[in-house]
Amino acid sequence: MRSISIFGATGSIGESTVDLIRRGGGAEAYRVVALTGARNVARLAEMARELRAEVAVVAHEAELPALRDALAGSGVEAAAGAAAIAEAADRPADWVMSGIVGAAGLVPGMRALRHGRTLALANKESLVTAGPLLMATARVHGATILPVDSEHSAVFQALTGEDAGAVERVIITASGGPFRDWPLEKLAEATVAEAKAHPNWSMGSRISIDSASMFNKALELIETREFFGFPPEMIEVLVHPQSIVHALVGFRDGGVMAHLGPADMRHAIGFALHWPERGHVPVERLDLARLGSLTFAAPDAARFPALRLAREVMEMRGLSGAAFNAAKEIALDHFMEGEIGFLDMAAVVEETLARLAGEAGLGHSATGLDDVLAMDHLARVRAGEAARKMKEGR
Repeated sequence: MRSISIFGATGSIGESTVDLIRRGGGAEAYRVVALTGARNVARLAEMARELRAEVAVVAHEAELPALRDALAGSGVEAAAGAAAIAEAADRPADWVMSGIVGAAGLVPGMRALRHGRTLALANKESLVTAGPLLMATARVHGATILPVDSEHSAVFQALTGEDAGAVERVIITASGGPFRDWPLEKLAEATVAEAKAHPNWSMGSRISIDSASMFNKALELIETREFFGFPPEMIEVLVHPQSIVHALVGFRDGGVMAHLGPADMRHAIGFALHWPERGHVPVERLDLARLGSLTFAAPDAARFPALRLAREVMEMRGLSGAAFNAAKEIALDHFMEGEIGFLDMAAVVEETLARLAGEAGLGHSATGLDDVLAMDHLARVRAGEAARKMKEGR
């Protein structure tokens, strides 16, 4: 019986993963080792009971008594806090879903790789902040990383059986989010509710807003660079409002291989879950005749400055990815709290990178995880300062 752990089980990726596990036979077909969640104790306990997990871990220690109460009599162990999440990653499991949002997913993912596990990586921040360390850890310990972002899963599938040296270009697509057709002057007044209303995907609030600002795609640009090793000039972004074509790979003979699929994360998750085979995944089958047409456009650089910033980070490398991600997370916090405007998020990130380039050596390579975490902390401090300054100037 295959053993699995799901980190970020109560988020959108985790829910989709649990749905596939349930449809695939649940606790009768899989041995569920660990489930972790943020604050939704009731849902975490419900999942743990249903799947008969060995341990359920809630991120916030104050929620531990509630989790223990919810699991009383179930035989499921309850734990809480960052250390407990890291320890859960040390428990033997064949397949680990890294679905925690943000830099918090880095440590458990690294711990799983050190045990030679198969890591289904939905936590793009891990590659953005510590790509070289993550990939080196996988190589040293014989671990496997499978991309779960729909775009990177698509590239991975398109490259299967192909010579990477024959690749000329890699194109990842973006829906353009809810603001792709808004007048530029209106973007400054965009609200949190408007930014969360993604037209195609059902996702959590934070990733939906990241999609609206294109920061999600900016992270995915960097992720493509780190996972596949292609230089920045070979990686492109194409706005594709229908979200049917997830990525394209162009080869030196002029051919372009496109991966199409429904706008449903269970497709990429299911591919990783069944890899190296192709198992049945209960997603909608495409009806191209009904779709009628697919459209594409170049991204608007003025509307989406996050893409420019990502390219600067890809050129700089080193610790700049850790700073970029941390500043983005802090800027997003301040936007969601109503303290800065929608367009201010990119300004906060740009100011943070500029300050750190002068004082912290962003281009220096990380010698270990401590370097990444130290830069993450410093960038959060500087981004907070930049956001407060913008709030005062509004």
